[in-house]
Amino acid sequence: MRTYSRNSPQAAARIVALVLIADGHVDRCEDAVLEKLHIDRELGLAPAEFAQIIQSLCEDRSIAHTPSMPVAAHADSATLDRLLAEIDNPVLRRKTIRLCVAVAAADDFLADGEIATLAAILTAWAPQPKPAMPSRTAWSHTQHTQARAAATTREASA
Repeated sequence: MRTYSRNSPQAAARIVALVLIADGHVDRCEDAVLEKLHIDRELGLAPAEFAQIIQSLCEDRSIAHTPSMPVAAHADSATLDRLLAEIDNPVLRRKTIRLCVAVAAADDFLADGEIATLAAILTAWAPQPKPAMPSRTAWSHTQHTQARAAATTREASA
């Protein structure tokens, strides 16, 4: 599979294209939604560049095709994870998700491939909770416990 620069318009467009072809075909209403949303301008692509990215994606998937995985099927986890890792900018992720959902919902039907691809995207890009910092009370209690244990050890050895 081709690689694109991290957080590039092309990397984001490929994610949208994955959702677009996830059900095995591109419907006219999906095309209409993309035109209405001005995907080229929205992502900062040259005119008609999105169509080229779809073509490249289909070629890459066709080359990687194995008998056990149809070309239209959901990409394997390792490949999808690698493609999703090309986008780590939160603003670009939100924009890409918005476009993906719009494309998937365009025909008022979510196919299994679309659901699986959207779920993988949302799971991979879900905000990670920040590790909890111990509260001041918990920290003081820990220090107090350690000090008491050290004092007990000193008294026992004296």
